[in-house]
Amino acid sequence: MTVRSERSQVLGRGLAALIPQRAAGQPAPVDVPIARIRPNPRQPRRHFDAAELATLEASIRVHGVLQPVLVVETIDGYQLVAGERRLRAATAAGLERIPVIVRQLDDAAQLEVALIENLQREDLDPIEAANGFRRLIDEFGFTQEQIAARVGRARATVANTLRLLDLAARVQVAVAERQLTEGHARALGGLTVEHQELVLDSVIGQELSVRQTEELVRRLRAPRPQPVAKAARTTDPDLERVEEDLRRSLGTKVSLARSRRGGRIVIEYYSDEELGRLYERLTGGNA
Repeated sequence: MTVRSERSQVLGRGLAALIPQRAAGQPAPVDVPIARIRPNPRQPRRHFDAAELATLEASIRVHGVLQPVLVVETIDGYQLVAGERRLRAATAAGLERIPVIVRQLDDAAQLEVALIENLQREDLDPIEAANGFRRLIDEFGFTQEQIAARVGRARATVANTLRLLDLAARVQVAVAERQLTEGHARALGGLTVEHQELVLDSVIGQELSVRQTEELVRRLRAPRPQPVAKAARTTDPDLERVEEDLRRSLGTKVSLARSRRGGRIVIEYYSDEELGRLYERLTGGNA
């Protein structure tokens, strides 16, 4: 049995525990007007692939909605808990009614069910999952251990996912858009937020592996050699600004040091590919 199938079984059991399965004598799903269903304000998923929705819409036009969505009843209708892709696709297909299962769930359980459904289908990007975990902690007092037990993941995995929210905003966007893996993001987490922004384009542009990213971060964190004129240099804000501008422009570590007759610029690179990129940036030519 693969790890993925084992995880699916764990998640399936967690979902079944929250959503009681239909037994003999229980009412079947009912069709309700789509117009009476409000979106789930606790939906952890924020990004819906247009192509996937179009495919689902085409299937629903032919076969209808085969799996009911989950709702809770409200004073003026229903509120969606799980199944937003099906609801959106059914609306786009022009359906006026959709099959639903009505359950009584409190606010925490609604968020939990929505999280589990999306995690089970691997529909959530890591940042959406992290935000969902954070809401369970902040709004409902869950511990990391409780979240791990509910979603079928190790506590360390939950902790690592939550740490993604400490990354620079641009790095979080790159993770959400699948430009970076969680492994890349954890490596970049070893830098300050400001330095994460500086090296992000290099990591993506050069398609660095996680190991290469870790090595880049290690080098950037290494103590700088002490230049001869360090005392004069550290009191020169203009020199520090030039150095920072060069780092930002080149996307790599740059060190400046003055001497009596001028000074030196040290530009570091960590692979042949990066050397070629720096060559093109500095000369406008091809390595």
